Amino acid sequence: HPLGWSPVAFSEVDAFPSAVLAHHYPGVPNWGDMTKFQEWPDAAIDLLVGGTPCQSFSVAGLRKGLADPRGNLALTYLGIADRYRPEWLLWENVPGVLSSGAGRDFGAFLGGLAELGYGFAYRVLDAQYVRVDGLGRAVAQRRRRVFVVGNSRSWRRAAAVLFEPESLSG
Repeated sequence: HPLGWSPVAFSEVDAFPSAVLAHHYPGVPNWGDMTKFQEWPDAAIDLLVGGTPCQSFSVAGLRKGLADPRGNLALTYLGIADRYRPEWLLWENVPGVLSSGAGRDFGAFLGGLAELGYGFAYRVLDAQYVRVDGLGRAVAQRRRRVFVVGNSRSWRRAAAVLFEPESLSG
């Protein structure tokens, strides 16, 4: 909202999160199961945001990676990107995705982005350091996540989103 952006649709299958989205965004449709994206309506999307389930990548889980149906949703996300071709992509997951399958799972995801023609950058960020007006911290606990930003024009544009010039000088 602060940026003046409007969501086109959501993809949520669980009842409670669906109800929360419907309450806060009553005019935005929930297209439901992301594996059925080929049945979704056509739409112009500038930014595709997704955080696919993390259980299969988490070091606290069974680490089945892309072999787990939940982990395979990361590749479904790529299918959605291929169908709608937004200029920008944002995907997030747990840091365990970096080592899942000895790094091959994350490599497959990044390779898929490259095959679709996206330049990308990724970075691990910790939500405890996110600052919000009026609050010292956004969350009170450590919450590290891998963020991947993709841009259909250039990896440099994607990298500029995740890396502040001040932090790169030293």
